[in-house]
Amino acid sequence: MAGGDEHRLRLEPEKQSLLNRHTEKHFTAGEIVRDIIIGVSDGLTVPFALAAGLSGANATSSIVLTAGIAEVAAGAISMGLGGYLAAKGEADHYNRELKREQEEIITVPETEAAEVAEILAEYGIEEHEYGPVVNALRKNPQAWLDFMMKFELGLEKPDPRRALYSAMTIAIAYVLGGVVPLIPYMFIPNAAEAVLFSVVVTLIALLIFGFVKGCFTGNKPIRSALETALIGAIASAAAYGLAKAFHS
Repeated sequence: MAGGDEHRLRLEPEKQSLLNRHTEKHFTAGEIVRDIIIGVSDGLTVPFALAAGLSGANATSSIVLTAGIAEVAAGAISMGLGGYLAAKGEADHYNRELKREQEEIITVPETEAAEVAEILAEYGIEEHEYGPVVNALRKNPQAWLDFMMKFELGLEKPDPRRALYSAMTIAIAYVLGGVVPLIPYMFIPNAAEAVLFSVVVTLIALLIFGFVKGCFTGNKPIRSALETALIGAIASAAAYGLAKAFHS
């Protein structure tokens, strides 16, 4: 946050001292948590449903395990690629809007200044109060551009490494989640028995994951845990039931 540091250096010593002593405890890892939630949630649910479906079709544990590992690998690649493209799209959108805003500040500065005034007026700031702010921004094109990007368009500058980090986080989270339903099949040759242990292990994992997710997202942890487990249970039950029906 270089811009914030420069701003603090321009403050009066007394105000700067107050800011230095005050540490705000805000959660700032929202994007990483979102990627982990996406990866683990799908990783637990999809292989779980697949394993249950194959077990319902009387497949052996080795077949369930082979198919499950293949699905986890394919799912991790697919989900990771999806995360990469999504983050890349956000960065491309930001850069396009940044270029457009730069051109507008140069070609139609009066219009852009009027937009600054309109934005500040929406916060209840009077004309005689926002006038000096508008003039100060016009003297600092970079600050003016940053202001327009954030307050007019609601866009934050993305981390250039965000796309790669997002892809890796989602893919790893998917693998970690996807392995859980398959663990019983590694040790129990009979798929009909392994699926029972898989259900227990996965539902416990879903409950824990849902609880932790609720803590991070601000939702009620217990409700989040029950909802997450219910979704996984419905998906696996549907897959198992359909497999049984078609196999018979």
